[in-house]
Amino acid sequence: MNLSSTIKSIQDIMRKDDGVDGDAQRLGQLTWLLFLKVFDQREEEWEDDNADYQSPLPEDFRWRNWAKMNDDEQGKKSHKMAPSDIVGFVNNQLFPALKELDANASPQHKVIRSVFQDANNYMKSGTQLLAVIEKLE
Repeated sequence: MNLSSTIKSIQDIMRKDDGVDGDAQRLGQLTWLLFLKVFDQREEEWEDDNADYQSPLPEDFRWRNWAKMNDDEQGKKSHKMAPSDIVGFVNNQLFPALKELDANASPQHKVIRSVFQDANNYMKSGTQLLAVIEKLE
């Protein structure tokens, strides 16, 4: 699937969510999700290049530890979090922690904090949010 069709399918999912109202919110939502996914991919590269690499993100808030899908016993992909838990996690744990990162700790901390300073999670449906995450995977 190419990028434009992936984005269109993500927008279609977001249109079904009661919390996302308009293109500006869809763009904001997609921005923070893509940032965390791409940052996690970069961290994998940095870890390969430097065994002493330390993530600026607390372990629970790294994409791989809450959003990345797992393979179950039958080889099927499954989410790490239940739909009933994901929105509360994002709103009450992920966002507050990333908005409060110490921007003086490192340039990475500063970038992450600045991305999340004015960001919001507009999605209200855990099922829809997980569907978007699945498309990003």
